[in-house]
Amino acid sequence: MFHAVREMFREALEMAQLQPEFRKVCPDNLARAQLEKRFATISRNVDCPHNNSHILTFIIEMFRFHNNHPQDTCVFLEAGCYKGGSTAKFSAAATMLNAGLLVCDSFEGIPDNEEDHETSIFGYSINNWFHKGAFHGGVEEVQKNVQKYGELSVCEFRKGWFEDTLPDLEESISGAYIDVDLASSTRTCIKHIYPRLVSGGFLVSQDGDFPLVIDVFDDDRFWETEVGCRKPVIHGLRTRKMLTVYKE
Repeated sequence: MFHAVREMFREALEMAQLQPEFRKVCPDNLARAQLEKRFATISRNVDCPHNNSHILTFIIEMFRFHNNHPQDTCVFLEAGCYKGGSTAKFSAAATMLNAGLLVCDSFEGIPDNEEDHETSIFGYSINNWFHKGAFHGGVEEVQKNVQKYGELSVCEFRKGWFEDTLPDLEESISGAYIDVDLASSTRTCIKHIYPRLVSGGFLVSQDGDFPLVIDVFDDDRFWETEVGCRKPVIHGLRTRKMLTVYKE
């Protein structure tokens, strides 16, 4: 009970901080209201294991990038989509920005792994959350949800394990949302997505409260030897669930 109340309080604080930023990057009151209404509809009808603040963090960055690069053709990427609730929400925003959305997932749930996840940095248990097949959503189910509640026309789906699909990524990416839970999957995503980010692009991770994922982001050697650059500033590292990295 205490944990639930604490999480509600943390979410309320996050939303209070994000709403002024949302108004700043999307000053059109009607557009914001329409998006928020669609998001509420999606959350009521699709299983969404994310909070509103998680989605809004990425949406704000999408709008900010578009505002700063009005001549660019934006392509955003989502790695890990579960049932497609987040995909539907991101696709609605992408449509407003005349942008595309690449959706990358195995559509078979979390892969087999031996990672020992125990407790998040906020103190709640994550033990046995990330077993093989967890958070499974089939591609047809995801597409159906996006077609019904989002904007399927702006989406392109890349089915397969990240280590098989991401090395073939050729698009220039404006921003990426990573919700992949495992440290190993996080490494694969960063390794192949970060180099594809355009200058001024961004990467957001929803897994910043998982200690094993934190270790990946904070690994200087990984960034230098596998990603091919010095470790950038990781905003929110070890203090927030949502991590944001900007490409210089």
